[in-house]
Amino acid sequence: MAPQRRAAPKAPEGRAEAERRRPSSSRKDRAPQKGSRVWLQATGLAAIVAVATLLLWSSLGADDGISGVLARRGEVVARRFIEVPCSEDYDGHQRFEGCTPRRCGRGVSDTVISREEAQRIRSIAEKGLSLGGSNGGASILDLHSGALSVGKHFVNLYRYFGDKVQTVFSEEDFQLYREVRRKVQLAVAEAFGLSTSSLHLTKPTFFSRINSTEAQTAHDEYWHTHVDKVTYGSFDYTSLLYLSDYLEDFGGGRFVFVDEAANTTVEPRAGRVSFFTSGSENLHRVEKVRWGTRYAITIAFTCNPDHAIADPTFT
Repeated sequence: MAPQRRAAPKAPEGRAEAERRRPSSSRKDRAPQKGSRVWLQATGLAAIVAVATLLLWSSLGADDGISGVLARRGEVVARRFIEVPCSEDYDGHQRFEGCTPRRCGRGVSDTVISREEAQRIRSIAEKGLSLGGSNGGASILDLHSGALSVGKHFVNLYRYFGDKVQTVFSEEDFQLYREVRRKVQLAVAEAFGLSTSSLHLTKPTFFSRINSTEAQTAHDEYWHTHVDKVTYGSFDYTSLLYLSDYLEDFGGGRFVFVDEAANTTVEPRAGRVSFFTSGSENLHRVEKVRWGTRYAITIAFTCNPDHAIADPTFT
């Protein structure tokens, strides 16, 4: 038999070759570690986003204690009304049958005043307040009495500026103001089942401009909880016409009904009318404005003709 050849002995494997042949357990070990890092990164990113969202919401004017929204800024409300039990505030005042509140509540409508009308009437406020303005965050312009915020005080617009007033406003401005006021009065009367002739405009009825400037006097501190009937005895029905948009023109500044069970807010929208009976059944406040400028008109009505005021005239 032919001699058998033995195979040549194999050369020892190099370390690199052995590593290549060895099962890649280290790669498998690294995979979970990599997954953990990705998960941690994702969790960290989510936490950052959550914190940033919270801070943004806070900066836009979020406020603790709000658990319900009567009307959001982005929706168009034809008419929304919530009835609430009347308080005893009206018992201490002379009653007027067919007008003094027996059915109390709060409502909102976006169909009384158009957004175009709201923009036009806002320009009246801007023109008037350009003559003055508070050093603090809240300024008022009352076309009825002539009251205007100037620095830390109030002046009578018509006496202080004299003939200059007629170069700032026009007859068309005053006519628009009167028309808008009448539309609001009609909406309030319809909501509460009243005759418009039984409702009388009362003071103070005024424009307000609010920004984030620090308050300088007590008049600038608009955010305190209050009752209109207590503050102004003549008020029976209060309405607000908003002339700027929440979260577009300003942050904060929402209107808040303060109730025992849960607070409810109205988010301002240009042209939106909010109205309510003026007693303590509608305890309320306004959030501090965080940024931007909030414009509105407060229009108040009384059942007592002795407390009525006339519409402003241009002359």
